[in-house]
Amino acid sequence: MTCAKRDDTRKAMAQNGVNFSIKLAETSAELRAAQRLRYRVFVTELGGGTDAVSTRLGVERDAFDPHFDHLILCDNTLPEGDHVIGVYRLLRSDMAVNATGFYSADEFCLDKIAGSGRKSLELGRSCVDARYRNGVAMYLLWQGLAEYVTTHEIEILFGVASFHGTDPAAIAHALSFLHHTYLAVDDLRVSAYGTNAVPMDILSAKATDRRAALLQIPPLIKSYLRLGGMVGDGAYVDHAFNTIDVCLVMDTLRMSQKYKDFYTRPSAA
Repeated sequence: MTCAKRDDTRKAMAQNGVNFSIKLAETSAELRAAQRLRYRVFVTELGGGTDAVSTRLGVERDAFDPHFDHLILCDNTLPEGDHVIGVYRLLRSDMAVNATGFYSADEFCLDKIAGSGRKSLELGRSCVDARYRNGVAMYLLWQGLAEYVTTHEIEILFGVASFHGTDPAAIAHALSFLHHTYLAVDDLRVSAYGTNAVPMDILSAKATDRRAALLQIPPLIKSYLRLGGMVGDGAYVDHAFNTIDVCLVMDTLRMSQKYKDFYTRPSAA
């Protein structure tokens, strides 16, 4: 699938003088290029762990990869193999039935989403090359995701989003703010479980400093919240990836009008 370009997408590309394209990875070479980008971001940059073979190859991969769709953003001016500069890993509920299940299920109980009877999509491994973090690349990835969601009639989007580090106390204001302000509605409220699960309401609503919280919350999480995202109950400390994970849930029936406008905007001819 090659996602349809929109007028404003073309303008964004022209303004930056870069030949971008966005599509689903179709070959093993394209998947490997996506895994190399993930290695640069999640392992080299953020200090996540991986196995010895993956380290030697310079890729970040796992057993879930063969079962997912991989939305890739490419800079076609770069050499083949190093041209993937943005990625989203996508698993629809109909695909998960015949695969290994959802990645998020290792950290969060997803029974309410699974039992809803609605079409859902797990988002994960989202990252952009450090050289392209000027807003345009992420915008283009969202455009590709928008078409994917529309094509497959997705109703619920969810996935793990991360804070760097493994000390919940260091981001107490952020976690507490998310819990008190953006806790998911009961029928979609996933919950962290296991020995690494930690509560998010570390501070009371009154004791939570909103300004400090917003400074601690990563830009990607803020973007999801602006579009109507909610968070599950509790966070998960992932020592292997050196992160604290929260589960974000977005219901297309409850999302903000800005989000709906984003999806219903007509494609360019």
